[in-house]
Amino acid sequence: MSGMYEKLVDILVDHFAVDRGKITLDATFEELKMDSLFLVEFLLVIQSEFDVKLDDDAATLTDTIGHVAALLEDRTKATAQ
Repeated sequence: MSGMYEKLVDILVDHFAVDRGKITLDATFEELKMDSLFLVEFLLVIQSEFDVKLDDDAATLTDTIGHVAALLEDRTKATAQ
């Protein structure tokens, strides 16, 4: 698992009180019982934590944590160049 994934897990646990045991690379936000408001807040925290710009529709409730981790890895690499 990537370092980005681990950071996302920490954010979910620390900021949103998600049970660490329920978070997997393939878990969707829906499976974690999150709603669209949660997703917007989560994306805002990510933007602040990683200093990246994400569109409001960068992730959906059916996307996985792994998808968001890969998206962030791509965005942070692009920002670094």
